[in-house]
Amino acid sequence: MARPLPIQKTTFPKKVERKWYLVDAAGKPLGRLATRIALLLQGKNEPTWSPHYDNGNFVVVINAEKVKLTGKKIKQKVYYHHSGYPGGLKSQTAEQILQKHPERLIELAVKRMLPKTTLGRHQFKRLKVYAGETHPHEAQKPEKVELL
Repeated sequence: MARPLPIQKTTFPKKVERKWYLVDAAGKPLGRLATRIALLLQGKNEPTWSPHYDNGNFVVVINAEKVKLTGKKIKQKVYYHHSGYPGGLKSQTAEQILQKHPERLIELAVKRMLPKTTLGRHQFKRLKVYAGETHPHEAQKPEKVELL
């Protein structure tokens, strides 16, 4: 008769030590940047990652206004939202969003890559995006990370 396999137990950290990462978006392609930011927010770079456990990190993105869209996406990519009323479909091109609110391009790209659950909404709250070079998170001493 064969011996049964030993039971493996999953261990979870008692307290999550969240790290702060600083990402410079200047000249980086939007999609590739967003995928790597989403992985940091979810904590998939940590050895203790688990799909039901939130051990993600904080990510500060600077220079959002200098993010790069390849090809003709700057003119042709359209973002839609609806007011909820009949005939309330609104649309903006990526160029319009980049001129008015450059942070929103990165926020939308990352938000759509996170899980559409309560866990994903908590992870998205740890994303801080700024259009320029300066940010108010110097006290947290974010670790500069080169994603590409």
